[in-house]
Amino acid sequence: MLSRRALLTLSACSAAGVLAGTACGRRRGGAGFRGYAFVANEEGHALAAVDLEALAVARHIPLAGAPSSVLAGSKRPVVYALTPANGTVHEVAVDHLSFTRKLVVGASALQMQLSADDSALYVLAREPRALIRIGLESWKVEWRIALPEEPVEFALSPDNQTGAVSFGSSLRLVNLAARKLGNPAGSGAFGAVRFLADGRMAIAADRGERRLSFYDVATSRLITHLPLAVRPDYLCFNADGGQLFVTGDGMDAVVVVYPYHTPEVAETVLAGRAPGPMAASRAFLFVANPQSGGVSILEINSRKTIAVASVGTDPGFITVTPDDQYALVLNRSSGDLAVLRVGAITRNRDRRASLLTVIPVGSRPVSAVVRAV
Repeated sequence: MLSRRALLTLSACSAAGVLAGTACGRRRGGAGFRGYAFVANEEGHALAAVDLEALAVARHIPLAGAPSSVLAGSKRPVVYALTPANGTVHEVAVDHLSFTRKLVVGASALQMQLSADDSALYVLAREPRALIRIGLESWKVEWRIALPEEPVEFALSPDNQTGAVSFGSSLRLVNLAARKLGNPAGSGAFGAVRFLADGRMAIAADRGERRLSFYDVATSRLITHLPLAVRPDYLCFNADGGQLFVTGDGMDAVVVVYPYHTPEVAETVLAGRAPGPMAASRAFLFVANPQSGGVSILEINSRKTIAVASVGTDPGFITVTPDDQYALVLNRSSGDLAVLRVGAITRNRDRRASLLTVIPVGSRPVSAVVRAV
């Protein structure tokens, strides 16, 4: 026999916990992703650890500063958060969901990248202007390379042999083994930089000329400029790296680029109002529309927008879980994480995609990384 209160509790769990995966206990039997999304809350000065089985925040982890990005490797059970205003890297243990140590590398920093073998973390510092390598075993700065002007962004090649640093007026490649900064490979108002999966070509987003510039890594020579219909503010590869998606000011569209062999624009696809940051699953491209509070969903094979999801206020970051089960959208103004179930996305008459749940995570979430346990 159950009391009236027990019956009401079970009913509430069926309606809210099972559907939204909230406070009624962890879901078992493979229903959810076994791991955490670590969310950098910029104004909250903390990481929110979101349990992706229970679909609820497990813990808030305070940091000494405002985090802008968070990274996780595959070998070490830790994640790393960068607080750029004080030039500090923070390490957080995944198993205990707790802060473990920090390292100050400069007065201020811009960005960090994790090496593919989990042996080092590279930090692009603003003051002093430098590229810095941190050994993750020793937790010490192993070396630093002085930079001639203020950097914008850094990329690391998949083989860990080469780096690329963009500046406001040039691009330079870095021989990481020799710890040597190359001569300017090209001129332009560069922003984002990327390497192709084979490491042979570097791509620089020239925001001033609205084009992508392709460089041969071995010789640092320009291969070609590829004019675009938009300013290349955001870049995203699909799962196999064979397509590069570009969004930015100038058109409410995603530009689809074939980057290998002779780079070319394949198509320009409408993708909601003022499309911005993106993330790709195996089948879909998720495009944030911050002004409208939505996410446009493109089918990668057909390159057509098949659905739109209303996610919250000011979506500014998207990531997909490693098992391709969830697309996670951070809403900067409303301070929450919207969860889309990738397998439930289908073509339908009204072109709407529904949310699985929305999880409050903190004040101004700006970046996230998913780590399995």
